[in-house]
Amino acid sequence: MKIAVAKGDGIGPEIMDAVLKIFEANKVPLEYEFVDMGKWVFDKGFNNGMTPEAKLTIESLGLLFKGPMETPKGKGVKSINVTARKTWNTYANKRVFQSLHGVDTVFSKAGIPIDITVVRENIEDTYGGIEHMITHDVALSRRFITRPGSMQVIRYAFLMARQKNAKRITCGHKANIMKITDGLFLECFYEVAKEFPELKADDIIVDDLCMKLVTRPDTFDVVVLTNLQGDIVSDLCAGLVGGLGFAPSANIGDHISIFEAVHGTAPDIAGKNIANPTALLLSGISMLRHVGLTGNAGEIENALLYTLESGVHTGDFGDKTKPSVNTTQFAEAIISNFGKKPEVGAKEVIPNKPGTPTPFKLAQNSMMVSTETGNEDILGVDLFIESEEQPEAIAHKCQRHAGVKFKLVNISNRGTQVWPTGSVYTNLVNQYNVRFESLDDSPLNQQDIIGLYVSMSGNFKICSLELLNSWNGKKSYSLAQGQ
Repeated sequence: MKIAVAKGDGIGPEIMDAVLKIFEANKVPLEYEFVDMGKWVFDKGFNNGMTPEAKLTIESLGLLFKGPMETPKGKGVKSINVTARKTWNTYANKRVFQSLHGVDTVFSKAGIPIDITVVRENIEDTYGGIEHMITHDVALSRRFITRPGSMQVIRYAFLMARQKNAKRITCGHKANIMKITDGLFLECFYEVAKEFPELKADDIIVDDLCMKLVTRPDTFDVVVLTNLQGDIVSDLCAGLVGGLGFAPSANIGDHISIFEAVHGTAPDIAGKNIANPTALLLSGISMLRHVGLTGNAGEIENALLYTLESGVHTGDFGDKTKPSVNTTQFAEAIISNFGKKPEVGAKEVIPNKPGTPTPFKLAQNSMMVSTETGNEDILGVDLFIESEEQPEAIAHKCQRHAGVKFKLVNISNRGTQVWPTGSVYTNLVNQYNVRFESLDDSPLNQQDIIGLYVSMSGNFKICSLELLNSWNGKKSYSLAQGQ
Protein backbone atom coordinates (compact mmCIF):
# COMPACT_ATOMS: atom_id res chain seq x y z
CA MET A 1 0.00 0.00 0.00
CA LYS A 2 1.41 3.39 -1.01
CA ILE A 3 0.69 6.62 0.83
CA ALA A 4 1.80 10.22 0.34
CA VAL A 5 4.18 11.64 2.96
CA ALA A 6 5.04 15.30 3.53
CA LYS A 7 7.76 15.72 6.15
CA GLY A 8 6.87 19.30 7.03
CA ASP A 9 8.85 22.29 8.24
CA GLY A 10 11.07 22.95 11.27
CA ILE A 11 11.22 19.78 13.36
CA GLY A 12 8.95 18.00 10.86
CA PRO A 13 11.66 16.06 8.96
CA GLU A 14 13.26 14.84 12.21
CA ILE A 15 10.10 13.53 13.81
CA MET A 16 8.81 12.08 10.52
CA ASP A 17 12.10 10.20 10.02
CA ALA A 18 11.79 8.85 13.57
CA VAL A 19 8.24 7.64 13.01
CA LEU A 20 9.03 6.03 9.65
CA LYS A 21 12.02 4.31 11.24
CA ILE A 22 9.66 2.81 13.85
CA PHE A 23 7.27 1.72 11.07
CA GLU A 24 10.12 0.14 9.12
CA ALA A 25 11.39 -1.74 12.18
CA ASN A 26 7.86 -3.08 12.76
CA LYS A 27 7.63 -4.17 9.13
CA VAL A 28 4.62 -1.99 8.43
CA PRO A 29 3.60 -2.89 4.85
CA LEU A 30 3.55 0.64 3.46
CA GLU A 31 5.39 2.39 0.67
CA TYR A 32 5.93 6.14 0.78
CA GLU A 33 5.78 8.72 -1.96
CA PHE A 34 7.26 11.95 -0.61
CA VAL A 35 5.53 15.14 -1.74
CA ASP A 36 6.52 18.79 -1.65
CA MET A 37 4.41 20.84 0.79
CA GLY A 38 5.10 23.52 3.36
CA LYS A 39 6.73 26.89 3.88
CA TRP A 40 9.59 26.35 1.47
CA VAL A 41 7.04 25.57 -1.26
CA PHE A 42 5.25 28.87 -0.48
CA ASP A 43 8.63 30.59 -0.77
CA LYS A 44 9.04 29.16 -4.28
CA GLY A 45 5.86 30.94 -5.37
CA PHE A 46 3.18 28.26 -4.91
CA ASN A 47 0.43 30.18 -3.09
CA ASN A 48 -1.36 27.09 -1.81
CA GLY A 49 1.81 25.66 -0.23
CA MET A 50 2.01 22.56 -2.41
CA THR A 51 3.29 21.77 -5.88
CA PRO A 52 0.85 20.63 -8.59
CA GLU A 53 2.64 17.26 -8.57
CA ALA A 54 2.04 16.90 -4.82
CA LYS A 55 -1.67 17.62 -5.29
CA LEU A 56 -2.02 15.01 -8.03
CA THR A 57 -0.11 12.40 -6.00
CA ILE A 58 -2.25 12.88 -2.90
CA GLU A 59 -5.47 12.74 -4.93
CA SER A 60 -4.34 9.53 -6.65
CA LEU A 61 -3.31 7.78 -3.39
CA GLY A 62 -6.09 9.03 -1.12
CA LEU A 63 -3.95 9.21 2.03
CA LEU A 64 -1.54 11.88 3.31
CA PHE A 65 0.72 11.55 6.35
CA LYS A 66 2.19 14.94 7.16
CA GLY A 67 4.43 16.65 9.66
CA PRO A 68 3.83 20.14 11.10
CA MET A 69 3.86 22.93 8.52
CA GLU A 70 4.35 26.66 8.72
CA THR A 71 2.46 29.27 6.73
CA PRO A 72 4.51 32.39 5.93
CA LYS A 73 3.32 35.41 7.87
CA GLY A 74 2.43 38.71 6.25
CA LYS A 75 2.28 37.42 2.67
CA GLY A 76 -1.50 37.19 2.33
CA VAL A 77 -1.50 33.41 1.85
CA LYS A 78 -3.82 30.91 3.52
CA SER A 79 -2.73 28.26 6.01
CA ILE A 80 -1.47 25.16 4.18
CA ASN A 81 -3.01 22.99 6.90
CA VAL A 82 -6.48 24.50 6.50
CA THR A 83 -6.15 24.57 2.70
CA ALA A 84 -5.35 20.85 2.58
CA ARG A 85 -8.28 19.93 4.82
CA LYS A 86 -10.76 22.06 2.89
CA THR A 87 -9.51 21.27 -0.62
CA TRP A 88 -10.02 17.55 -0.12
CA ASN A 89 -13.15 17.87 2.05
CA THR A 90 -11.73 16.09 5.08
CA TYR A 91 -14.83 17.13 6.94
CA ALA A 92 -14.18 15.44 10.30
CA ASN A 93 -11.18 16.27 12.47
CA LYS A 94 -10.85 13.45 15.01
CA ARG A 95 -8.53 13.97 17.97
CA VAL A 96 -8.18 11.43 20.77
CA PHE A 97 -7.00 12.60 24.19
CA GLN A 98 -5.95 9.87 26.62
CA SER A 99 -3.99 9.83 29.86
CA LEU A 100 -0.52 8.43 29.17
CA HIS A 101 1.30 6.72 32.03
CA GLY A 102 4.64 8.50 32.33
CA VAL A 103 3.24 11.85 31.22
CA ASP A 104 2.35 13.62 34.46
CA THR A 105 -0.58 16.01 34.55
CA VAL A 106 -2.78 17.43 37.28
CA PHE A 107 -5.35 14.74 36.51
CA SER A 108 -2.94 11.80 36.36
CA LYS A 109 -1.57 12.80 39.75
CA ALA A 110 -5.14 12.91 41.08
CA GLY A 111 -5.90 9.47 39.66
CA ILE A 112 -8.52 10.81 37.20
CA PRO A 113 -8.27 8.97 33.87
CA ILE A 114 -9.05 10.89 30.66
CA ASP A 115 -10.30 9.32 27.44
CA ILE A 116 -12.02 11.97 25.32
CA THR A 117 -12.50 11.99 21.56
CA VAL A 118 -13.23 15.39 20.03
CA VAL A 119 -14.76 15.47 16.55
CA ARG A 120 -14.52 18.92 15.00
CA GLU A 121 -16.27 20.02 11.83
CA ASN A 122 -13.39 20.83 9.52
CA ILE A 123 -14.66 22.78 6.49
CA GLU A 124 -17.16 25.49 7.38
CA ASP A 125 -17.75 28.13 10.07
CA THR A 126 -15.45 31.17 10.21
CA TYR A 127 -12.68 29.01 8.72
CA GLY A 128 -14.12 29.81 5.32
CA GLY A 129 -11.98 32.92 5.79
CA ILE A 130 -14.53 35.05 3.89
CA GLU A 131 -13.84 38.53 5.24
CA HIS A 132 -14.36 42.08 4.04
CA MET A 133 -13.78 45.62 5.28
CA ILE A 134 -17.22 47.09 4.63
CA THR A 135 -16.39 50.54 5.99
CA HIS A 136 -13.01 51.87 7.05
CA ASP A 137 -13.98 51.01 10.66
CA VAL A 138 -15.96 47.78 10.26
CA ALA A 139 -14.74 44.33 9.28
CA LEU A 140 -17.13 41.50 8.44
CA SER A 141 -16.51 37.74 8.61
CA ARG A 142 -19.13 35.41 7.17
CA ARG A 143 -19.88 32.27 9.16
CA PHE A 144 -21.36 29.45 7.12
CA ILE A 145 -23.00 26.47 8.83
CA THR A 146 -24.71 24.16 6.34
CA ARG A 147 -27.15 21.31 6.85
CA PRO A 148 -25.28 18.85 4.55
CA GLY A 149 -21.90 19.72 6.11
CA SER A 150 -23.27 19.38 9.63
CA MET A 151 -24.95 16.05 8.85
CA GLN A 152 -21.73 14.74 7.33
CA VAL A 153 -19.53 15.35 10.38
CA ILE A 154 -22.19 14.51 12.97
CA ARG A 155 -23.01 11.17 11.34
CA TYR A 156 -19.29 10.35 11.29
CA ALA A 157 -19.08 11.19 15.01
CA PHE A 158 -21.97 8.87 15.86
CA LEU A 159 -20.59 6.03 13.73
CA MET A 160 -17.16 6.43 15.31
CA ALA A 161 -18.72 6.53 18.81
CA ARG A 162 -20.56 3.29 18.09
CA GLN A 163 -17.36 1.68 16.79
CA LYS A 164 -15.39 2.59 19.93
CA ASN A 165 -18.26 1.39 22.16
CA ALA A 166 -18.78 4.85 23.60
CA LYS A 167 -21.66 5.37 25.99
CA ARG A 168 -22.16 9.10 25.55
CA ILE A 169 -21.89 11.63 22.75
CA THR A 170 -22.19 15.35 23.45
CA CYS A 171 -22.77 18.29 21.11
CA GLY A 172 -20.93 21.44 22.17
CA HIS A 173 -22.54 24.61 20.81
CA LYS A 174 -23.48 28.25 21.32
CA ALA A 175 -27.07 27.98 20.11
CA ASN A 176 -28.25 30.17 22.98
CA ILE A 177 -26.67 33.14 21.15
CA MET A 178 -26.23 31.99 17.53
CA LYS A 179 -29.72 30.56 17.31
CA ILE A 180 -29.74 30.02 13.56
CA THR A 181 -26.20 28.83 12.77
CA ASP A 182 -25.40 26.83 15.90
CA GLY A 183 -29.13 26.10 16.12
CA LEU A 184 -28.92 24.33 12.75
CA PHE A 185 -25.89 22.30 13.90
CA LEU A 186 -27.72 21.27 17.08
CA GLU A 187 -30.87 20.40 15.12
CA CYS A 188 -28.80 18.09 12.88
CA PHE A 189 -27.22 16.48 15.95
CA TYR A 190 -30.54 15.40 17.39
CA GLU A 191 -31.80 14.33 13.98
CA VAL A 192 -28.87 11.91 13.61
CA ALA A 193 -29.16 10.83 17.26
CA LYS A 194 -32.50 9.16 16.47
CA GLU A 195 -30.57 6.60 14.38
CA PHE A 196 -28.36 5.63 17.36
CA PRO A 197 -30.68 4.88 20.29
CA GLU A 198 -27.97 2.94 22.14
CA LEU A 199 -25.91 6.12 22.61
CA LYS A 200 -26.77 8.73 25.22
CA ALA A 201 -26.91 11.95 23.18
CA ASP A 202 -26.90 15.31 24.96
CA ASP A 203 -25.75 18.86 24.38
CA ILE A 204 -23.94 21.55 26.34
CA ILE A 205 -23.18 25.24 25.79
CA VAL A 206 -19.51 25.48 24.84
CA ASP A 207 -18.40 27.79 27.67
CA ASP A 208 -19.99 25.44 30.20
CA LEU A 209 -18.29 22.56 28.38
CA CYS A 210 -14.88 24.21 28.82
CA MET A 211 -15.46 24.71 32.54
CA LYS A 212 -16.55 21.09 33.01
CA LEU A 213 -13.64 19.77 30.94
CA VAL A 214 -11.12 21.33 33.31
CA THR A 215 -12.98 20.20 36.42
CA ARG A 216 -14.43 16.77 35.52
CA PRO A 217 -12.97 15.66 32.17
CA ASP A 218 -13.62 12.00 33.01
CA THR A 219 -17.37 12.56 32.56
CA PHE A 220 -17.02 13.13 28.79
CA ASP A 221 -16.61 10.52 26.09
CA VAL A 222 -17.19 11.80 22.53
CA VAL A 223 -17.74 15.52 21.87
CA VAL A 224 -18.71 16.97 18.47
CA LEU A 225 -18.48 20.69 17.71
CA THR A 226 -18.44 23.28 14.94
CA ASN A 227 -15.08 24.29 13.49
CA LEU A 228 -13.89 27.26 15.56
CA GLN A 229 -15.30 25.98 18.84
CA GLY A 230 -13.87 22.54 18.08
CA ASP A 231 -10.45 24.03 17.40
CA ILE A 232 -10.38 25.76 20.78
CA VAL A 233 -11.79 22.81 22.73
CA SER A 234 -9.32 20.43 21.04
CA ASP A 235 -6.34 22.40 22.27
CA LEU A 236 -7.92 22.71 25.72
CA CYS A 237 -8.20 18.90 25.84
CA ALA A 238 -4.60 18.57 24.70
CA GLY A 239 -3.60 20.56 27.77
CA LEU A 240 -5.43 18.04 29.97
CA VAL A 241 -3.20 15.16 28.83
CA GLY A 242 0.18 16.90 28.62
CA GLY A 243 0.06 19.24 25.63
CA LEU A 244 -0.02 19.16 21.83
CA GLY A 245 3.02 16.88 21.85
CA PHE A 246 0.67 14.06 22.89
CA ALA A 247 -2.34 14.92 20.71
CA PRO A 248 -2.83 12.93 17.49
CA SER A 249 -4.99 14.29 14.69
CA ALA A 250 -6.90 12.59 11.88
CA ASN A 251 -8.77 14.48 9.15
CA ILE A 252 -11.31 12.13 7.65
CA GLY A 253 -12.98 12.54 4.27
CA ASP A 254 -14.95 10.27 1.95
CA HIS A 255 -12.18 10.19 -0.65
CA ILE A 256 -9.00 11.51 0.99
CA SER A 257 -7.83 11.49 4.61
CA ILE A 258 -4.95 13.32 6.30
CA PHE A 259 -3.09 12.23 9.43
CA GLU A 260 -0.85 14.85 10.98
CA ALA A 261 0.80 16.40 14.00
CA VAL A 262 -1.02 19.60 14.98
CA HIS A 263 1.71 21.13 17.12
CA GLY A 264 4.02 23.82 15.80
CA THR A 265 7.17 23.53 13.73
CA ALA A 266 9.39 24.64 16.67
CA PRO A 267 12.04 26.31 14.49
CA ASP A 268 14.10 27.15 17.61
CA ILE A 269 14.98 23.48 18.09
CA ALA A 270 14.88 22.36 14.45
CA GLY A 271 17.92 20.32 13.44
CA LYS A 272 18.94 19.59 17.04
CA ASN A 273 17.40 16.08 17.13
CA ILE A 274 15.67 16.75 20.45
CA ALA A 275 12.01 17.04 19.37
CA ASN A 276 9.30 14.79 20.78
CA PRO A 277 7.79 12.60 18.00
CA THR A 278 4.93 11.20 20.12
CA ALA A 279 2.06 13.21 18.58
CA LEU A 280 3.08 12.34 15.03
CA LEU A 281 3.59 8.70 16.02
CA LEU A 282 0.12 8.55 17.59
CA SER A 283 -1.33 10.10 14.41
CA GLY A 284 0.53 7.48 12.41
CA ILE A 285 -0.88 4.71 14.62
CA SER A 286 -4.37 6.11 13.98
CA MET A 287 -3.60 6.02 10.24
CA LEU A 288 -2.54 2.37 10.45
CA ARG A 289 -5.83 1.44 12.08
CA HIS A 290 -7.70 3.48 9.47
CA VAL A 291 -6.29 1.32 6.66
CA GLY A 292 -6.69 -1.98 8.53
CA LEU A 293 -3.11 -2.43 9.79
CA THR A 294 -4.43 -3.03 13.29
CA GLY A 295 -1.74 -5.54 14.24
CA ASN A 296 1.10 -3.13 13.51
CA ALA A 297 -0.82 -0.33 15.20
CA GLY A 298 -1.38 -2.33 18.39
CA GLU A 299 2.23 -3.50 18.65
CA ILE A 300 3.66 -0.02 18.08
CA GLU A 301 1.24 1.67 20.48
CA ASN A 302 1.96 -0.87 23.23
CA ALA A 303 5.70 -0.31 22.73
CA LEU A 304 5.19 3.46 22.95
CA LEU A 305 3.10 3.16 26.12
CA TYR A 306 5.64 0.76 27.67
CA THR A 307 8.45 3.20 26.80
CA LEU A 308 6.63 6.12 28.41
CA GLU A 309 5.76 3.99 31.44
CA SER A 310 9.45 3.10 31.80
CA GLY A 311 10.30 6.78 32.23
CA VAL A 312 12.02 7.30 28.87
CA HIS A 313 11.36 10.87 27.80
CA THR A 314 12.51 13.70 25.58
CA GLY A 315 13.39 17.04 27.13
CA ASP A 316 9.89 18.55 26.95
CA PHE A 317 8.26 16.22 29.51
CA GLY A 318 8.86 13.51 32.08
CA ASP A 319 10.84 13.13 35.28
CA LYS A 320 13.46 15.87 35.26
CA THR A 321 15.63 13.88 37.69
CA LYS A 322 16.20 11.36 34.88
CA PRO A 323 18.26 12.34 31.83
CA SER A 324 16.28 12.97 28.68
CA VAL A 325 16.91 11.24 25.35
CA ASN A 326 17.01 12.72 21.87
CA THR A 327 14.57 12.05 19.04
CA THR A 328 16.56 9.17 17.59
CA GLN A 329 17.10 7.52 20.97
CA PHE A 330 13.39 7.83 21.79
CA ALA A 331 12.51 6.02 18.55
CA GLU A 332 15.13 3.35 19.25
CA ALA A 333 13.73 2.82 22.73
CA ILE A 334 10.28 2.20 21.27
CA ILE A 335 11.69 -0.25 18.74
CA SER A 336 13.53 -2.15 21.49
CA ASN A 337 10.22 -2.53 23.33
CA PHE A 338 8.28 -4.21 20.52
CA GLY A 339 6.35 -7.15 21.96
CA LYS A 340 6.11 -5.65 25.44
CA LYS A 341 2.90 -4.40 27.02
CA PRO A 342 2.45 -1.57 29.51
CA GLU A 343 0.93 -2.24 32.91
CA VAL A 344 -1.67 0.48 32.29
CA GLY A 345 -3.74 0.88 29.12
CA ALA A 346 -2.41 -2.01 27.03
CA LYS A 347 -4.00 -2.18 23.58
CA GLU A 348 -5.41 -5.30 21.99
CA VAL A 349 -3.32 -6.47 19.05
CA ILE A 350 -5.82 -7.37 16.34
CA PRO A 351 -4.43 -9.10 13.22
CA ASN A 352 -4.11 -6.90 10.16
CA LYS A 353 -7.00 -6.68 7.74
CA PRO A 354 -5.45 -4.30 5.26
CA GLY A 355 -7.39 -2.64 2.51
CA THR A 356 -5.94 -0.30 -0.06
CA PRO A 357 -7.28 3.28 -0.06
CA THR A 358 -9.48 3.57 -3.13
CA PRO A 359 -9.96 7.25 -3.93
CA PHE A 360 -12.80 7.84 -6.32
CA LYS A 361 -11.84 9.32 -9.67
CA LEU A 362 -14.33 12.16 -9.68
CA ALA A 363 -15.34 13.79 -12.95
CA GLN A 364 -16.94 16.80 -11.26
CA ASN A 365 -17.48 18.37 -7.87
CA SER A 366 -20.01 16.68 -5.61
CA MET A 367 -23.05 18.82 -4.85
CA MET A 368 -24.48 18.35 -1.36
CA VAL A 369 -28.09 19.52 -1.14
CA SER A 370 -30.76 18.34 1.28
CA THR A 371 -34.40 18.00 0.27
CA GLU A 372 -36.18 21.33 0.62
CA THR A 373 -39.44 20.97 2.50
CA GLY A 374 -42.15 23.57 2.09
CA ASN A 375 -42.38 26.88 0.33
CA GLU A 376 -39.61 29.47 0.43
CA ASP A 377 -40.73 33.08 0.67
CA ILE A 378 -38.89 36.42 0.78
CA LEU A 379 -40.38 38.53 3.57
CA GLY A 380 -37.98 41.47 3.44
CA VAL A 381 -34.34 42.50 3.37
CA ASP A 382 -31.56 43.67 5.66
CA LEU A 383 -29.54 46.46 4.06
CA PHE A 384 -26.18 47.12 5.71
CA ILE A 385 -25.37 50.78 5.12
CA GLU A 386 -22.51 53.13 5.94
CA SER A 387 -23.52 56.28 7.81
CA GLU A 388 -22.35 58.55 10.62
CA GLU A 389 -25.81 60.01 11.18
CA GLN A 390 -28.03 59.42 14.18
CA PRO A 391 -30.69 56.66 14.01
CA GLU A 392 -33.64 59.07 13.75
CA ALA A 393 -32.10 60.82 10.75
CA ILE A 394 -31.40 57.50 9.05
CA ALA A 395 -34.95 56.28 9.73
CA HIS A 396 -36.41 59.48 8.24
CA LYS A 397 -34.48 58.96 4.99
CA CYS A 398 -35.22 55.22 4.84
CA GLN A 399 -38.96 55.71 5.23
CA ARG A 400 -38.96 57.91 2.12
CA HIS A 401 -37.67 54.92 0.12
CA ALA A 402 -40.09 52.30 1.51
CA GLY A 403 -42.66 52.94 -1.22
CA VAL A 404 -45.83 50.84 -1.47
CA LYS A 405 -44.25 47.42 -0.79
CA PHE A 406 -41.97 47.93 2.21
CA LYS A 407 -42.11 49.14 5.78
CA LEU A 408 -39.05 50.03 7.87
CA VAL A 409 -39.25 47.85 10.99
CA ASN A 410 -35.89 48.13 12.67
CA ILE A 411 -32.46 49.78 12.64
CA SER A 412 -29.59 48.17 14.54
CA ASN A 413 -25.91 48.93 15.09
CA ARG A 414 -23.50 46.09 15.86
CA GLY A 415 -26.55 43.88 16.42
CA THR A 416 -28.28 46.16 18.96
CA GLN A 417 -31.55 47.90 18.13
CA VAL A 418 -31.28 51.68 18.00
CA TRP A 419 -34.62 52.44 16.25
CA PRO A 420 -37.61 52.62 16.77
CA THR A 421 -36.51 52.24 20.38
CA GLY A 422 -33.05 52.21 21.89
CA SER A 423 -30.76 54.07 24.26
CA VAL A 424 -28.45 57.04 23.83
CA TYR A 425 -25.94 55.05 25.87
CA THR A 426 -25.46 52.58 22.99
CA ASN A 427 -22.19 53.48 21.28
CA LEU A 428 -22.41 53.49 17.50
CA VAL A 429 -20.07 52.70 14.62
CA ASN A 430 -20.50 53.90 11.04
CA GLN A 431 -22.34 50.81 9.82
CA TYR A 432 -26.04 50.20 10.41
CA ASN A 433 -28.40 47.39 9.50
CA VAL A 434 -31.75 48.74 8.29
CA ARG A 435 -34.48 46.10 8.10
CA PHE A 436 -37.38 46.38 5.67
CA GLU A 437 -40.24 43.92 5.62
CA SER A 438 -43.22 43.50 3.31
CA LEU A 439 -45.82 46.20 3.95
CA ASP A 440 -48.79 43.81 3.87
CA ASP A 441 -46.86 40.64 4.84
CA SER A 442 -47.22 39.24 1.32
CA PRO A 443 -44.14 37.59 -0.25
CA LEU A 444 -41.71 39.75 -2.18
CA ASN A 445 -39.48 38.92 -5.16
CA GLN A 446 -35.88 39.77 -6.00
CA GLN A 447 -36.95 42.55 -8.35
CA ASP A 448 -38.69 44.26 -5.40
CA ILE A 449 -35.46 44.03 -3.40
CA ILE A 450 -33.38 45.39 -6.27
CA GLY A 451 -35.77 48.32 -6.66
CA LEU A 452 -35.41 49.19 -2.97
CA TYR A 453 -31.61 48.82 -3.24
CA VAL A 454 -31.45 51.23 -6.16
CA SER A 455 -33.66 53.75 -4.38
CA MET A 456 -31.71 53.54 -1.09
CA SER A 457 -28.39 53.90 -2.90
CA GLY A 458 -29.37 57.49 -3.65
CA ASN A 459 -28.85 58.33 0.03
CA PHE A 460 -26.47 55.67 1.36
CA LYS A 461 -23.51 53.52 0.49
CA ILE A 462 -24.94 50.00 0.77
CA CYS A 463 -22.21 47.67 2.02
CA SER A 464 -24.13 44.40 1.63
CA LEU A 465 -27.59 42.90 1.93
CA GLU A 466 -29.28 39.73 3.14
CA LEU A 467 -32.73 38.48 2.16
CA LEU A 468 -35.17 37.75 4.96
CA ASN A 469 -36.36 34.26 4.04
CA SER A 470 -38.98 31.97 5.49
CA TRP A 471 -39.81 28.32 4.91
CA ASN A 472 -43.35 27.08 5.54
CA GLY A 473 -44.12 30.37 7.26
CA LYS A 474 -41.21 30.02 9.71
CA LYS A 475 -38.99 33.09 9.78
CA SER A 476 -35.34 32.16 9.22
CA TYR A 477 -33.50 35.24 10.43
CA SER A 478 -32.47 36.61 13.79
CA LEU A 479 -33.81 39.59 15.69
CA ALA A 480 -31.64 42.47 16.91
CA GLN A 481 -30.80 42.76 20.59
CA GLY A 482 -33.71 44.63 22.14
CA GLN A 483 -36.04 44.12 19.17
